[in-house]
Amino acid sequence: MNTLRKHVLIALTVLGMGSAAALAQAQTQMQAQTQTAAPEGRHGHAAQQQERMAQWGEHAAKRQAKLHDALTLSAAQKPAWTAYQAAIKPDAAAMAMHGDRAAWASMSAPARMEKMIGMAKQHTARMESHLAALNTFYAVLTPAQKQVFDAHAKEGRGHHRRGHMKDAPHAG
Repeated sequence: MNTLRKHVLIALTVLGMGSAAALAQAQTQMQAQTQTAAPEGRHGHAAQQQERMAQWGEHAAKRQAKLHDALTLSAAQKPAWTAYQAAIKPDAAAMAMHGDRAAWASMSAPARMEKMIGMAKQHTARMESHLAALNTFYAVLTPAQKQVFDAHAKEGRGHHRRGHMKDAPHAG
């Protein structure tokens, strides 16, 4: 009886290992096919990314218009608003800095890490620039306008996080 159990266990183990090897082989072949896909496949991804960025830009513009209306800025505050908006506008070069997937895939692990650290430093510099612009704009607001601005900023961050993490469909 023990011998039969051992043989069955060995047979199941061999079967499991064989199917795992077959699955790994299939995945390797699929990855190779994906990497050698026609150029229009790569352009399709870029087009989807551009579409998402355009949608994000429209959403951001609507939020900023809503904030502008809610603040009821005086004529004296409008130049500060314009300067603030110009300073926080997304930089196309910053958006493109992630590069194409093929370039990332060809990098060594240390080179990728160096690139990521460089990108993080650039991101930090942009955030510091945005903070300076925010402080300049915030200084011209009345206490009531500051409350409106703060509420808008809190709502926007929470909505973005929830919407991005739960409700938004994953675009792959």
